[in-house]
Amino acid sequence: MIQRSYEWEELVDIPGLHDLVQATVTGLLLGGLFALTALGLSLVVGVMRLVNLVHGEIALLGGYASLLLLNQVGLDPLLGLPLIAAVVALLAVPLQRLLLQPLSRHGSEAPLLTTFALSVIAQNVIILWFTGNTQSIDRSYTRAVIRMGDVTVPAIYLISFGISVLACICVHLLITRSGFGRRLRAASEDPVAASVVGVRVGGLHTVTYALAAGVAAIGGALLGMCFSFTPTSGVNHLLTGFIVVVLGGLGSVKGTLLAGTALGVVESWGAAFASDGYRLFVGLLLLLAVLTIRPQGLFGRSA
Repeated sequence: MIQRSYEWEELVDIPGLHDLVQATVTGLLLGGLFALTALGLSLVVGVMRLVNLVHGEIALLGGYASLLLLNQVGLDPLLGLPLIAAVVALLAVPLQRLLLQPLSRHGSEAPLLTTFALSVIAQNVIILWFTGNTQSIDRSYTRAVIRMGDVTVPAIYLISFGISVLACICVHLLITRSGFGRRLRAASEDPVAASVVGVRVGGLHTVTYALAAGVAAIGGALLGMCFSFTPTSGVNHLLTGFIVVVLGGLGSVKGTLLAGTALGVVESWGAAFASDGYRLFVGLLLLLAVLTIRPQGLFGRSA
């Protein structure tokens, strides 16, 4: 009994108040970035009813595109974010239009398996182009830290949080205050009825997929500035995205932002109490708990 207690104390380290506050602030900032990366997945699943398994690699492409622009062109990654988003969105258009959309007529299984195949292909293409080595984006602001009282946070966390919140607000306004958003919500609720009243559902899905890819690329680029990455990092992006989508509810921008920040805080607490390697483990435990208690998500609507 004493031995078991000792092993538990070895595993769990009770943090002090300062460490807990530090973890909370860090988690909130990272949570905004989690929300941005997951927002594209939420849109695709909520509007197109497509479980997009290549979402992680699309986000990862943003990180490698930032690295490429920095090393080959000399363009600062932050200044290159609009270009990265536009290029990745354009690449997503033929992918959805020529491959996923025709397959969707044959049920949901074919597009699902196709996105899985695309994920594997993308990982191997990245290895061929960039090797399998760990990469990182080194700039002055990725190394700088900002002190707020007794709390110290990396400057890139604050920058990423600000960009993430701004991007989420822009997408929210696009969905709720524009004609495109009204058509998007109509197609999400009832695609058949929407097509009857003149909504071009196929074209709307293409624009939605491109928008989701562009947003994911921005999130992936910012993640690449915060952390090192490899060709398999897309798997973690995908898992984190699924957790945020389930917690926030399908297609809800506000729910995604709240769920992302909640997940960031919980994962940071898990790292503070155990170690940094337990972040994803704690997030998955939170996912299972929420699915058990509230299957529609913390911020989703009941069926």
